[in-house]
Formats: sequence, C-alpha cells, structure tokens
Amino acid sequence: MLIRHDALTEWTKSSYSANGNCVEVKAAEGRALLVRDSKSLSSGVLDFTAETWTTFLQDVSRTTQR
Repeated sequence: MLIRHDALTEWTKSSYSANGNCVEVKAAEGRALLVRDSKSLSSGVLDFTAETWTTFLQDVSRTTQR
C-alpha cells in the first residue's frame, strides 16, 4: 500500500470513497496506520501495526479476487 507523503501529518481519504462515505487513513509515528470513519469522527480510531495492516490487506485482496 502506498501512503502519500503528507499523510504523515494529514488524514487522507480513500480513493474508493463515494458520496461522502469515507474511510480516512493517516500514518502514525511508531505505528503503521490509523484508520477512521470521516462521517463519525467521535467514534474513535483504529490503530494497526505494520504486520496487522499487511495481513489485513492480503486477506481483503484474497477475498475480493474470488
């Protein structure tokens, strides 16, 4: 997965977002990636380690290729 350079300081919306239904990501110092729902900022943030994020992406990729 490529993360824009400015995602280190800014939340970046998914390129798959549509109609305001957005998932946003942000790189976090000491962690791999933070993920949040842009429609519900008070709902919290998911914090993924590099290993967990890589495994998640691999599983999603396998699921969508079926």
